[in-house]
Amino acid sequence: MKQLAKILKFEFKNYLQNKIFVGVTVFLVVVIAVAMFIPRAINVFENDVPSIPEPPITDGEQGEGDGDGDVSDLKKDFPKMLIKYGSAEAAEAVRETFSAYFGAYNVILTDDSLDGIKEKIVSGEAECAFVMDGLTSYTYYVNNLSMYDMNTSVANEALRNFYQMSAMMEGGLTAEQASAILAGQIITSQTESLGKDQMQNFFYTYIMIFALYMVILLYGQMVATNVATEKSSRAMELLITSANPVSMMFGKVLASCLAGLTQLIAVFGSAIIFYKLNERYMDDGGIMSSIFNMPVELVVYMLIFFVLGFLIYAFMFGAIGSTASKLEDINTSCMPVILLFVAGFMVVMIGMSTGEVDTAMMKVCSYVPFTSPMAMFTRIAMSTVPIYEIVISVALLIGSVIGVGVLAAKIYRVGVLMYGTPPKLGAILKGIFKG
Repeated sequence: MKQLAKILKFEFKNYLQNKIFVGVTVFLVVVIAVAMFIPRAINVFENDVPSIPEPPITDGEQGEGDGDGDVSDLKKDFPKMLIKYGSAEAAEAVRETFSAYFGAYNVILTDDSLDGIKEKIVSGEAECAFVMDGLTSYTYYVNNLSMYDMNTSVANEALRNFYQMSAMMEGGLTAEQASAILAGQIITSQTESLGKDQMQNFFYTYIMIFALYMVILLYGQMVATNVATEKSSRAMELLITSANPVSMMFGKVLASCLAGLTQLIAVFGSAIIFYKLNERYMDDGGIMSSIFNMPVELVVYMLIFFVLGFLIYAFMFGAIGSTASKLEDINTSCMPVILLFVAGFMVVMIGMSTGEVDTAMMKVCSYVPFTSPMAMFTRIAMSTVPIYEIVISVALLIGSVIGVGVLAAKIYRVGVLMYGTPPKLGAILKGIFKG
C-alpha cells in the first residue's frame, strides 16, 4: 500500500503541474463563466430584470371503478390504452373515437380506481391511460414519458372533433353558436409521468455520456503515452526492480482517474456556482433547470459508472502502452480499444436519439463491462430499471475492473522488458504464465 500511495501521489502531482492540464481547466471554467453571466449582462444593458415564472398548477385528478371495454380481435395484441370516463352513456363513443385515432393501441374502457390504473401502467399491463373529467379535460398517465410521445396532441384533436360533432348533432344551434363550435374548443390537459421523463433527463444524460467519452479517450491515451515514454527512456526498467508492477499500474491509473475527476469537478462545480449566481436572469426553458437540478440519486449513479468505466479502459490503455516499443506505435496499438469503446458509445447514442433505451441491444450492453457504464446509466436516467439489474451490472463492472487491472499489471511487468518490434499476443501470454 505504501508503494501504491507514493506512486499515486507522484503521478497525480505531475498532472497538477502539467501546464496543458491546468490551462485547459482554467479555459473551460472561464468559458462557462462567460456563458453563465451573459444573461445578467444583457439584463443590465436592457434594465429589464426577468421575472421568475410561476410553476404550473396541477390538479391531480381522481377516478375510481373497475372494468374492461370490448377488445377488438385485430388489436388484442396491441399495447393497451385505458380510458376512464365518468359518463357511462358517452364512454363507449369516446372509446370508439380514440380507437379510430390511435390505430396502434388497443383502447379499453376501465372503471379501475386511479391507483389501480397507475399500478397497471407501472407493471406494464397497460402502456398509458386517459382519465377524463369531461370532453375538454383529462389527465394523461404514462410510465416513462418518451421524447416522441405525441399521444396528448392526438387526444386533443380527437376530443375536439368529438366535441364538435356531439354539439352539432344536438341541433337547434344559431349561426353564432355553430361558428363558435366549428372554431374549436380549447382542450386543457395534464401529463403525469409515473416513471422517467426522457425529455427532462435527456440533457444531463447526454452530457455525462459525452464527458465519459472525452475523458476516457483523452486520459486513457495519456496513460498509454506516459507508460510508453517511460519504457522508451529505459526509466521503467529501474522502476520495475524497485516497485511492485501491480502498485505501479494501479497507481498510474488511479492518478489519471483522480486527475480527470478533479478537472470535471472544477468545471462542473464552477458551472453550478455560476448558474446559481445568475439563476434569476435565466429563461426558464427547461434545459438549464434539468441539467443543474439533477436528482441526487442520478448524481451518485453517474459517479459510480463514471469512475468504474474510466478505470476499466485506463487499465487497458496502460497495458497497451507497456507493450509499445515506440511512441509512434501508441495510436495503432490503442485502435482496437478505441473502436470497442466507440461501438458502445454509438449504440447508446442511437438508443438515446430514438428514445428506445430498453431494447434488447441496450439491455445486453448494460451487463457487458466495456459498455455498461454508458448503457446502464442511460437506462437508469431515461427509463425504469429494477434495482437488481443495477446491482448485477455494478458487481460485474467492479469484478471486471479488478480483473482487468491485475491482468494489465502482469502485461505491464512483461511488456516493459520487450523492445524492438511490438510483441505479439502469444509472446505476452507466454510471459504472463511464466511469471
